[in-house]
Amino acid sequence: MSKFSSYNFSGKKALIRVDFNVPLDEKYQITDDNRITATIPTIKKVLDDGGSVILMSHFGRPKEGPAEKYSLKHLVEHISSLLGTKVDFTADCIGDEAVAKAKNLKPGEVLLLENLRFYKEEEKGDEAFAKKLAALGDVYVNDAFGTAHRAHASTAVIAQYFAPEEKMFGLVMESEIKAAEKILREAEKPFTAIIGGAKVSDKILIIENLLDRADNIIIGGGMAYTFERACGGKIGNSLVEEDRIDTASELLKKAAEKGVRIHLPTDSIIADKFSEDASVSSALSNTIPDDWMGLDIGALACETFTKVIHDSKTILWNGPMGVFEMEKFQNGTKAIAKAIAEATENGAYSLVGGGDSVAAVNKFNYADKVSYVSTGGGAMLEFFEGKELPGIAAITK
Repeated sequence: MSKFSSYNFSGKKALIRVDFNVPLDEKYQITDDNRITATIPTIKKVLDDGGSVILMSHFGRPKEGPAEKYSLKHLVEHISSLLGTKVDFTADCIGDEAVAKAKNLKPGEVLLLENLRFYKEEEKGDEAFAKKLAALGDVYVNDAFGTAHRAHASTAVIAQYFAPEEKMFGLVMESEIKAAEKILREAEKPFTAIIGGAKVSDKILIIENLLDRADNIIIGGGMAYTFERACGGKIGNSLVEEDRIDTASELLKKAAEKGVRIHLPTDSIIADKFSEDASVSSALSNTIPDDWMGLDIGALACETFTKVIHDSKTILWNGPMGVFEMEKFQNGTKAIAKAIAEATENGAYSLVGGGDSVAAVNKFNYADKVSYVSTGGGAMLEFFEGKELPGIAAITK
């Protein structure tokens, strides 16, 4: 049993770092509450034990202190409805009102603190700020995997003010770490990693780290054309990082030396401009005409990639195959999501991590057909790059 599950929170004030950085529309209505719903079991466990909960989170990127659009007060009503209990709110996170409300919190009650990033000290990892936050609770619970890669006051510094038995991961963090470890340390072979997105520069480290673990690496999205150029292909007006062509060549060479198969898209869906109303055609990815650009993988690539995925026992997906936000260029990403779902149904273990990949499985209704969908984009990426995440190290070391 996990440390969190076995801990009795009766009479304790649990200071829980959550990731409530959710999107809002112009009327301050939540458009995607996945990050909130993910933490509900953690919060309810504390309340069911007879403890009280103090929630703290960042929200957006406020530059000049407090701002209406970055206030966590807009989330209070929704959190209350999900928990089935009233959530109190304090318009500060370390001031007198926060201290008083935290002090008077009774078992079964929940308090939400105002946006931590209204203080610059949060992102600076300021010790004095972290100490003031720590004083509000008896037990520290980090359940914000999405910020685990940040050495911020509430994620990495605060833990030092709690005894080892009084700091722990929540259920979200536990499940995220377990899923990532399963991919990195216990992957059943064949292991296929699907890496997409716009830029090679964003994914160099993850590809390098996976060269020692994966059997297949499928590359799609805009970054595929830098690899195509490295192979001597003609890519028209497709996205290319000129300063990363040598890097792409080096990665292909390393993969060959390690016996890892790199799969580039045989063909592409091409367009005469980056627009929903563009003229569309198809071409082999290494012979794209001048003035045309690749914006999705083509039918042949979908077929090849699907076969590789179906033959896999472990699958990691990070990054889309094309500009799936536009209907004309969504088929490749949709085909990959479908193939992963089918492989999962046949016994493979699949993890989808990274904001765009998560958005894609949700958009195409495959989120419940894969093994695990990560809530942390940047954190999951850095985990697979082999980096130590400050928010994890603060609890485990």
